[in-house]
Amino acid sequence: MNNPNKYLRYSALAFITSGALILGGCSDNNNDSPAPIAPSMQSYTVAVTNLTANQPMSPIAVVNHQVDTVLWTSGESASLALETLAESGDASGLSDEVAVTELTNGAGILLPGATESIAISLNSEEIADLSVVTMLVNTNDAFAGFTGYDLTNLTVDESMTFRVIAYDAGTEANSEAKGTIPGPADSGEGFNAARDDSNLVHAHSGVISHDDGLADSVLTASHRFDNPVLLITVSRTE
Repeated sequence: MNNPNKYLRYSALAFITSGALILGGCSDNNNDSPAPIAPSMQSYTVAVTNLTANQPMSPIAVVNHQVDTVLWTSGESASLALETLAESGDASGLSDEVAVTELTNGAGILLPGATESIAISLNSEEIADLSVVTMLVNTNDAFAGFTGYDLTNLTVDESMTFRVIAYDAGTEANSEAKGTIPGPADSGEGFNAARDDSNLVHAHSGVISHDDGLADSVLTASHRFDNPVLLITVSRTE
């Protein structure tokens, strides 16, 4: 005679095993994360206009750097790279600054009244802060531009316009003397490692010139400038 209890035990075991297989086939894995978004390229145009009468600008330096960093601060000493640019117009040293991720140079000297547009493309993961800087070459150590603009503020087809002043790097005395100015007014010395001025970046007080009473100056009244000295428009195009 068959044992009914044995039959019930087998049935219960089969039910439990079947249930385990069903449960085992179900996934409770909620760790599926969306595929990472591939970085895209974002495009910008930096248009720079020289507003001075007779101050050519050194090749424009467009600098991308880490967020919340700047290339200069008024009242503080200029870095060696900024000193070199402000005295000689050579911006190449900026690429070695710790926070700088990309340096793009303009095509050449920006003449008075001229405008140059510089296109840059940046990886979307690298969009951070932007600086634009150049030297007024008929000076001892004057430079102009802005530093630390947050590019993430711009959406496609938006622009930001800056009217910027001239700064004194504070690294070379503004003697305007023969042999001390690298621009066409003198074709003199550019960078000099010695610092013989305040050693603090500040708003430039302007050129005096020979015509206005500085007897040893190689500059004329035409080399004087008022602020702003540059008009800069940054546009996001893509």
